[in-house]
Amino acid sequence: MKALFLDRDGVLNVLRKNDYVKTPDELEILPGVAEAIAICSKHFDRIIIVTNQQGVGKGLMTEDDLAAVHRKLLAAIGHIDHIYYCTQREHEHSLRRKPSVGMALEARNDYGIDLNESVMVGDATSDMLFGRRAGMQTVLVGDNSDVWEKQPWLVDKRYPTLLDYARSL
Repeated sequence: MKALFLDRDGVLNVLRKNDYVKTPDELEILPGVAEAIAICSKHFDRIIIVTNQQGVGKGLMTEDDLAAVHRKLLAAIGHIDHIYYCTQREHEHSLRRKPSVGMALEARNDYGIDLNESVMVGDATSDMLFGRRAGMQTVLVGDNSDVWEKQPWLVDKRYPTLLDYARSL
Protein backbone atom coordinates (compact mmCIF):
# COMPACT_ATOMS: atom_id res chain seq x y z
CA MET A 1 0.00 0.00 0.00
CA LYS A 2 1.49 3.32 -1.01
CA ALA A 3 0.84 6.58 0.76
CA LEU A 4 1.30 10.25 0.18
CA PHE A 5 2.70 11.96 3.26
CA LEU A 6 2.14 15.70 3.42
CA ASP A 7 3.61 18.33 5.67
CA ARG A 8 0.99 20.88 6.72
CA ASP A 9 2.40 24.40 7.05
CA GLY A 10 3.79 25.67 3.76
CA VAL A 11 2.31 22.76 1.78
CA LEU A 12 -1.41 22.83 2.58
CA ASN A 13 -1.72 26.19 4.27
CA VAL A 14 0.20 29.44 4.36
CA LEU A 15 3.26 29.24 6.58
CA ARG A 16 3.18 31.89 9.28
CA LYS A 17 6.80 33.04 9.53
CA ASN A 18 8.05 32.96 13.13
CA ASP A 19 4.55 32.06 14.32
CA TYR A 20 2.06 29.21 14.43
CA VAL A 21 -1.48 28.65 13.20
CA LYS A 22 -3.05 28.75 16.64
CA THR A 23 -6.75 29.13 15.76
CA PRO A 24 -8.98 28.21 12.83
CA ASP A 25 -9.23 31.92 11.94
CA GLU A 26 -5.47 31.99 11.35
CA LEU A 27 -5.59 29.05 8.92
CA GLU A 28 -5.24 30.13 5.30
CA ILE A 29 -5.43 27.26 2.80
CA LEU A 30 -3.08 27.57 -0.15
CA PRO A 31 -4.69 27.85 -3.59
CA GLY A 32 -5.33 24.57 -5.41
CA VAL A 33 -4.90 22.29 -2.40
CA ALA A 34 -8.39 20.74 -2.55
CA GLU A 35 -7.92 19.99 -6.25
CA ALA A 36 -4.48 18.53 -5.54
CA ILE A 37 -5.89 16.23 -2.85
CA ALA A 38 -8.61 15.04 -5.23
CA ILE A 39 -6.01 14.22 -7.89
CA CYS A 40 -3.63 12.53 -5.44
CA SER A 41 -6.46 10.40 -4.05
CA LYS A 42 -6.57 8.61 -7.41
CA HIS A 43 -2.84 7.75 -7.24
CA PHE A 44 -2.28 6.84 -3.61
CA ASP A 45 -3.96 4.34 -1.30
CA ARG A 46 -3.66 6.67 1.69
CA ILE A 47 -3.08 10.38 2.20
CA ILE A 48 -1.54 11.29 5.52
CA ILE A 49 -0.52 14.58 7.09
CA VAL A 50 2.61 14.57 9.27
CA THR A 51 3.23 17.82 11.09
CA ASN A 52 5.39 19.19 13.88
CA GLN A 53 3.29 21.42 16.13
CA GLN A 54 5.58 22.64 18.87
CA GLY A 55 3.30 25.64 19.46
CA VAL A 56 1.37 23.27 21.73
CA GLY A 57 4.55 22.29 23.57
CA LYS A 58 5.39 25.97 24.00
CA GLY A 59 1.98 26.65 25.55
CA LEU A 60 0.92 29.00 22.74
CA MET A 61 -2.09 26.83 21.98
CA THR A 62 -3.79 23.69 23.29
CA GLU A 63 -4.38 20.35 21.64
CA ASP A 64 -8.06 21.35 21.46
CA ASP A 65 -7.01 24.46 19.49
CA LEU A 66 -4.94 22.24 17.19
CA ALA A 67 -7.90 19.88 16.70
CA ALA A 68 -10.10 22.86 15.75
CA VAL A 69 -7.52 23.99 13.18
CA HIS A 70 -7.39 20.46 11.75
CA ARG A 71 -11.19 20.24 11.54
CA LYS A 72 -11.24 23.42 9.47
CA LEU A 73 -8.38 22.14 7.31
CA LEU A 74 -10.13 18.83 6.61
CA ALA A 75 -13.41 20.55 5.80
CA ALA A 76 -11.61 22.73 3.26
CA ILE A 77 -9.35 20.25 1.49
CA GLY A 78 -11.20 16.95 1.31
CA HIS A 79 -10.32 13.43 2.29
CA ILE A 80 -7.28 12.81 4.46
CA ASP A 81 -6.86 9.39 6.07
CA HIS A 82 -5.01 10.53 9.17
CA ILE A 83 -3.20 13.48 10.72
CA TYR A 84 -0.16 12.58 12.79
CA TYR A 85 1.33 15.43 14.78
CA CYS A 86 4.11 15.97 17.27
CA THR A 87 3.70 18.62 19.94
CA GLN A 88 7.10 18.16 21.55
CA ARG A 89 9.54 21.00 21.27
CA GLU A 90 12.63 20.66 19.12
CA HIS A 91 15.04 20.42 22.07
CA GLU A 92 13.12 17.42 23.47
CA HIS A 93 14.41 15.21 20.63
CA SER A 94 11.19 13.21 20.31
CA LEU A 95 11.33 10.19 18.01
CA ARG A 96 7.98 11.38 16.62
CA ARG A 97 9.24 14.84 15.65
CA LYS A 98 10.40 15.27 12.07
CA PRO A 99 13.05 14.68 10.87
CA SER A 100 12.88 11.55 13.05
CA VAL A 101 10.68 8.90 11.45
CA GLY A 102 8.33 8.03 14.31
CA MET A 103 5.20 9.33 12.58
CA ALA A 104 6.07 7.38 9.42
CA LEU A 105 6.49 4.19 11.43
CA GLU A 106 3.17 4.77 13.19
CA ALA A 107 1.43 5.23 9.84
CA ARG A 108 3.11 2.10 8.47
CA ASN A 109 1.89 0.10 11.45
CA ASP A 110 -1.61 1.62 11.46
CA TYR A 111 -2.27 1.23 7.72
CA GLY A 112 0.16 -1.37 6.36
CA ILE A 113 1.95 1.23 4.27
CA ASP A 114 5.01 0.34 2.19
CA LEU A 115 7.24 3.31 2.90
CA ASN A 116 9.51 2.46 -0.04
CA GLU A 117 6.53 2.97 -2.37
CA SER A 118 5.43 6.17 -0.65
CA VAL A 119 6.14 9.86 -1.18
CA MET A 120 6.82 12.70 1.27
CA VAL A 121 5.89 16.21 0.14
CA GLY A 122 7.19 19.08 2.21
CA ASP A 123 8.71 22.52 2.13
CA ALA A 124 11.60 22.22 4.59
CA THR A 125 14.81 20.33 5.24
CA SER A 126 13.17 18.43 8.11
CA ASP A 127 10.50 17.12 5.71
CA MET A 128 13.07 15.98 3.17
CA LEU A 129 15.18 14.30 5.88
CA PHE A 130 12.06 12.61 7.28
CA GLY A 131 11.17 11.22 3.86
CA ARG A 132 14.71 10.15 3.04
CA ARG A 133 15.24 8.45 6.42
CA ALA A 134 11.93 6.59 6.08
CA GLY A 135 12.89 5.36 2.60
CA MET A 136 10.35 7.46 0.70
CA GLN A 137 10.67 9.52 -2.43
CA THR A 138 10.91 13.20 -1.51
CA VAL A 139 9.18 16.13 -3.17
CA LEU A 140 10.01 19.71 -2.26
CA VAL A 141 7.30 22.31 -2.85
CA GLY A 142 7.32 26.06 -2.41
CA ASP A 143 10.04 28.62 -2.71
CA ASN A 144 12.49 27.30 -0.12
CA SER A 145 15.44 27.40 -2.49
CA ASP A 146 17.76 27.03 0.52
CA VAL A 147 17.00 23.31 0.70
CA TRP A 148 17.38 22.86 -3.06
CA GLU A 149 20.63 24.80 -3.29
CA LYS A 150 22.36 23.58 -0.12
CA GLN A 151 21.07 19.99 0.13
CA PRO A 152 19.92 18.88 -3.32
CA TRP A 153 20.64 15.22 -2.48
CA LEU A 154 17.62 15.25 -0.15
CA VAL A 155 15.21 16.20 -2.94
CA ASP A 156 14.03 13.77 -5.62
CA LYS A 157 11.60 16.19 -7.29
CA ARG A 158 10.74 19.86 -6.92
CA TYR A 159 7.51 21.73 -7.76
CA PRO A 160 6.20 25.22 -7.05
CA THR A 161 3.01 23.91 -5.39
CA LEU A 162 1.25 20.74 -4.30
CA LEU A 163 -1.12 21.19 -7.23
CA ASP A 164 1.79 21.26 -9.68
CA TYR A 165 3.04 18.00 -8.19
CA ALA A 166 -0.43 16.41 -8.33
CA ARG A 167 -0.83 17.38 -11.99
CA SER A 168 2.48 15.64 -12.77
CA LEU A 169 1.21 12.26 -11.55
